[in-house]
Amino acid sequence: MNRKLFAAYLGGLTLLALSACAEDNSADNAAAVELTTYKSATCGCCKLWVKHAEDLGFAVTARDVDDLGAVKNRHGIEPQFQSCHTSVTSDGYVFEGHVPAKLVRRFLQNPPAGARGLAVPAMPLGSPGMEYEDKFTPYQVWQLNRNGSREIYAEITTAAEQF
Repeated sequence: MNRKLFAAYLGGLTLLALSACAEDNSADNAAAVELTTYKSATCGCCKLWVKHAEDLGFAVTARDVDDLGAVKNRHGIEPQFQSCHTSVTSDGYVFEGHVPAKLVRRFLQNPPAGARGLAVPAMPLGSPGMEYEDKFTPYQVWQLNRNGSREIYAEITTAAEQF
């Protein structure tokens, strides 16, 4: 085999190997998904959650509001499922609190029948935006359904499961 042909062959194999090793985000690409996140202007963990979502490819518009209760009421978030911020998609899905962005993406790629969103009640230590040292508290992600029912969508038992 001549040198030029061998070099081209080797270059092609290298490209093939690199493309096989590269992470394909085409199916998981959340860049086209826009979220509007309603939060308090002074809430640091909300800002960190917005960054978490942006880092995973979401286009987030953060809106500082004075009355988060009104936002939660408008979107039907019951008190036991409320947290410090509420994110909404343009087609009306709602994500309450520190829901890992990977679960938001999974939900939006294949919304469960009758579901209207996900919620992480309160502010679990170690959840996205609530990181503190190496501390982590396991938590549940709840699926909120249009008929008013709810069910567990995911159980997060380790910090690594969030990413």
